[in-house]
Amino acid sequence: MTVRVRIAPSPTGNLHIGTARTAVFNWLFARNQGGTFVLRVEDTDLERSRPEYTQNILDGLTWLGLQWDEGPVFQTDRFDLYRTKVEQLLDQGLAYRCYCTPGELEEMRAKQKAAGEAPRYDNRHRHLSLEQQAAFEAEGRTSVIRFKIDDDRVIRWHDLVRGSVTWTGRDLGGDMVIARAASGDSVGQPLYNFVVVVDDLAMAITHVIRGEDHIGNTPKQILLYEALDAPAPQFGHTPLILNEAGQKLSKRDGVTSISDFQTLGYVPEAIANYMTLLGWSPPEPMTERFTLAEAAAHFSFDRVNKAGAKFDWDKLNWLNSQVLHDLAPSALVDRLLPVWAAAGYDLGSQPRPWLEELAVLIGPSLTLLQDAVDLSRFYTGPTLDYDDSAQEQLHQAGAAAVLQGLLADPAALEGLDGDKAQALINGVTKAQGVKKGVVMRTLRAALMGTMQGPDVQQSWLLLNQRGWDRARLGAAAAIAQG
Repeated sequence: MTVRVRIAPSPTGNLHIGTARTAVFNWLFARNQGGTFVLRVEDTDLERSRPEYTQNILDGLTWLGLQWDEGPVFQTDRFDLYRTKVEQLLDQGLAYRCYCTPGELEEMRAKQKAAGEAPRYDNRHRHLSLEQQAAFEAEGRTSVIRFKIDDDRVIRWHDLVRGSVTWTGRDLGGDMVIARAASGDSVGQPLYNFVVVVDDLAMAITHVIRGEDHIGNTPKQILLYEALDAPAPQFGHTPLILNEAGQKLSKRDGVTSISDFQTLGYVPEAIANYMTLLGWSPPEPMTERFTLAEAAAHFSFDRVNKAGAKFDWDKLNWLNSQVLHDLAPSALVDRLLPVWAAAGYDLGSQPRPWLEELAVLIGPSLTLLQDAVDLSRFYTGPTLDYDDSAQEQLHQAGAAAVLQGLLADPAALEGLDGDKAQALINGVTKAQGVKKGVVMRTLRAALMGTMQGPDVQQSWLLLNQRGWDRARLGAAAAIAQG
C-alpha cells in the first residue's frame, strides 16, 4: 500500500500553528513512508472563505518547507460530485429529507435541556411518507438532508496515537445533517463531515492525521464510509497545542498564525523544528535540534504523545537563536536584507562584504531576525542621535580632549584595522593622560550615540570603512565642547 495523506485547511483565516503542526506531522509521515502528501483546500464555507487566506496558507506551507506532492484541490470545484453522492444515499434509503423549521429545532432543544438531556435531533422526520413530504413542501418548507445513525451501533477504530477508541451511535447527536436546506427535490450545499469522506475516497487517502479536536467527527465519518461501501482510512488524532494555562491555544493568546511568527522574526527552520516537538519525542541519538528531513527519517506515531503539548516560548526562542547563530554570514545577510528594508534602512545599497562583517558583529546577539532592527541602527549612515547617557559621557572631564586627539591626525583614521585602532586608542590615552576607560567610553558615546550596544572597536572599524566615523567624532566633539 502506498501511503497517501492530506492536509486540508479551511481558508477562513490565516494558517494557524495548529493546522501547520498537523501539516508537519502529515508531511513527516509521508516522507518516512515514501508516500504522497496532498494539499486540499476546504473552502465550502462560502461566506467566510477568502482568497487572501488561501494565499496565506499556501505561502505559509511553502515558507515552512512543506512542499505538497498533489494539489491544491479546491472543494468548491467538486460540488457536483458531492451532490451525486448525497443523492446516492437518498436513493439507498440511508439518508432522508428533514423539513424541521429552526423554531421546531429550538423548541426540541429547550425541552431536552429542561429534562436534563443532552441536545440531539430526535429523528422525527426519518420516516415521512411522500404525502407528508409534499404537505411540508406545499407550506414552503425547505429540507436539509440527514444521514441515518443507529443509536445502538457501536463504532470502533484503532487510532494511530490513542489506540483503541469506541463510540456508540447514541452519542452522535441523532441523524446527521449532510447537506444544507434546499427547496423541492434539489440538494443544498453538502457539509463538512460528508464532503471530507467523499474527497478522501476520491483521493485514495490511506491515513487521516489530524488534531484531537476532530476525534468526535471520526465515528460519523466511519459510518459514512460504510454507507458509501468503502473501507475507512486509518485515523490518528494528534494532541492539541496548549497555552501556559493548559487550554487550547487560540487567538486570545495573541500570536497563533504562521505569518505572525514570520513577522516577529522567527525563521522557518526553527518553527518547523519546534512544531515537530509539540507532540513528538525524537528517539536517541537525535537531539532537540533537527531539520524536517532528519525528523522524517525517524518519524513514527508510537512516539507521538496523547497529552496536550504546552507551547514554550523560551524553547522556541532558543531554537530560533541557534538557527541564526549557525548561519554563515552571507546566508544571514540574505535573511536580514528584507528586515532592514522594512525598517527603512538603506543597507541593501552597501557593499556585500561590509554587510557580511556587520552580520558577523550582530549575529551572536540575535534571537529573532527583528532584533537586527535595533542592533543595526548604529550602521545606517554618517549621523545619529545622541541619547542622554551619551551626552552625559561627552560632557565628562577629559572627553573633549579625547575627541580632539582622535581627530588631530585625519590620516590616522584612514584604513583602520584592529591594530591601527588599538594604537590610536593607546596614543590618545597616553597623550591626554587619561585612563583607557575614559577613551573607550567617550569613543562609544561618540560613535554609537548611546552607552549600550555592540562591541565599540569592531563597530568603529565598520563605520570607518564607510567614512562615517569622522562625521560622528566631529559631531560628538561639538557636543563635548558646547
